[in-house]
Amino acid sequence: MSQLNAKFIISAEKLSQCPDFQMPEFPLLGRSNVGKSSFINALANHKKLAKTSNTPGKTRLINFFNFSDIFMVADLPGYGYAKVSKEAQARWQKYLEEYLLNRKQIKSLIQFIDARHDVQKNDFQMREWVSAYNLPVFTVLTKIDYVPKSKQLSVISKVKKELQGDVLPFSAVDRRYCDTMIEYLTNLCK
Repeated sequence: MSQLNAKFIISAEKLSQCPDFQMPEFPLLGRSNVGKSSFINALANHKKLAKTSNTPGKTRLINFFNFSDIFMVADLPGYGYAKVSKEAQARWQKYLEEYLLNRKQIKSLIQFIDARHDVQKNDFQMREWVSAYNLPVFTVLTKIDYVPKSKQLSVISKVKKELQGDVLPFSAVDRRYCDTMIEYLTNLCK
């Protein structure tokens, strides 16, 4: 099992507060509770590095994690559910767009989809937005361990057809796809 040392660096609300470094960066896009924090913890093999919660909408800032000085992961607030005012949501959206469109270090966006459910309307909307700006993106199918083995391949190919591009299965529970994921990310950095 390849092991990367990961550490939390800083939280930023907007682009001007983001850390200044030259490593490739991977922002995590996904609905609240899709498993972005669990993904970070599994990759780092550290259960409490990124805060996980059963309450959707806990991540309110862009949280930066350094993986062995090879790449950074930026955990973004989840879309689609958060008990915050419309005003706060509008502000997040403005800050996130500014970050996603202007951050030079971004290598590829990673969109997270829960393998147990169909791709949701707001997932399609996010992908349309990403495509409209021609941003690089690939998909991580989280919670694949909850899908019966006999159905996993059809779930992966369905998402691949709907969202296009690479689709990688992932399970934070048993970490079985961590090596593949680390290899994939490291190759993108080259």
